[in-house]
Amino acid sequence: MDGKFLDNDIEKVVDADRAHVWHHLIQHAPWTGPDPKADPRIIVEGKGMRVWDQKGKEHLDAVSGGVWTVNVGYGREEIANAVRDQLIQLPYFAGSTGSIPGAMFSEKLISKMPGLSRVYFTNSGSEANEKAFKMVRQIAHKRYGGKKHKILYRERDYHGTTIGALSAGGQDERNAQYGPFAPGFVRVPHCLEYRAQWDLSGEEYGKRAADAIEEVILAEGPDTVGALCLEPVTAGGGVICPPEGYWPRVQEICRKYDILLHIDEVVCGVGRTGTHWFGYQHYGVEPDFVTMAKGVASGYAAIACCVTNERVFEMFSDDADDPMNYFRDISTFGGCTAGPAAALANMEIIEREGLLENTTRMGDYMLDQLHALMDKHEVIGDVRGKGLFLGAELVSDRTSKEPVAEKAVGAVVADCNAQGVIIGATNRSLPGFNNTLCYSPALIATKDDIDEIITATDNALTKVFG
Repeated sequence: MDGKFLDNDIEKVVDADRAHVWHHLIQHAPWTGPDPKADPRIIVEGKGMRVWDQKGKEHLDAVSGGVWTVNVGYGREEIANAVRDQLIQLPYFAGSTGSIPGAMFSEKLISKMPGLSRVYFTNSGSEANEKAFKMVRQIAHKRYGGKKHKILYRERDYHGTTIGALSAGGQDERNAQYGPFAPGFVRVPHCLEYRAQWDLSGEEYGKRAADAIEEVILAEGPDTVGALCLEPVTAGGGVICPPEGYWPRVQEICRKYDILLHIDEVVCGVGRTGTHWFGYQHYGVEPDFVTMAKGVASGYAAIACCVTNERVFEMFSDDADDPMNYFRDISTFGGCTAGPAAALANMEIIEREGLLENTTRMGDYMLDQLHALMDKHEVIGDVRGKGLFLGAELVSDRTSKEPVAEKAVGAVVADCNAQGVIIGATNRSLPGFNNTLCYSPALIATKDDIDEIITATDNALTKVFG
């Protein structure tokens, strides 16, 4: 491990963490109280695909920072230096004014997104989605007397942690205990063929799943529906790719009823799915909004974006004499310059090192290896994904597709961790269906890295399930 973290009194750091830090997504009981049974984990350093904790233990990170974020790996001095230089020149000015990195990154980003033209900067994926929702609501008031305000969202999809974003949340366990939610958000069925809702398959299943969206639109009234918000590949809801036929029909439905299409690329964006910069580009759809965060700067600085086409933008600039006719919104930290500076360097690395192509190759290789594990372990009911964004759903019986117990899934994750490989799993998402192992190694992954991840998973499945 590089650096000198362990030369210091790390116990003081651990004690400070135990006493004062409120960690995300985790129960603190094991290390709090009068008789703690464990220490909180502190990650002190990262290099490439590897991270080290406070005890000096090395781990291969197969989830890119825990939540599919560090796309180009750790220790990228090029990005760090870009951020440092920008902070010295100008760290911040409110987003009502432009900045050099903001303008240059926007130009670079839009060059990868044909049909889109405007970038609204925010600081998180939740906030980026909130901005799109607010734009839809303001358009409803400006153009439709407030009536066309409903926003459709899909079962199993996730769009953020705020009350507004949770109102569009398709994961009931994440939403539990946080209601009541904002009105005007309406759920549509998912397209997961593995747990089919209709006796169809392949392209016919995809079209039928999209038709189910149209049925909701007709039930609600097309004149009340302003937008449809979907993940291109569902992330925390089980790593789910849409069947053939789904996205073309979705696009057709949106155009038929004049419904704005909002694609949430917070996880999939900036190379995660391979071949293309964004997940939706695999399916030939033309969205009105695309939101992104996580991999935009690979976690080296906080940045998120709500990108729109010119049609949406012009709805807020067509009457300069109307004092209400602009998007009356601000994101304080959307004015930070470190984010777009880091994002520019991040994109340059992806281009220079051919990481889109590597993600495609390594993703195909890892998917093949997961299928080989499926042949060996009956507990794997399905493997799926695109690029380096993959999942393996665990079931107690392949015929009934009964999910395994969540504790068993947790035991697999824990055993991989003990072997020095950090993998993920669906977490407090869907009651009874938190049974999918999740993988999202950095786009720099090699075959050796993939083999190590697969070997650890194989060992863990053998230990937990026999």
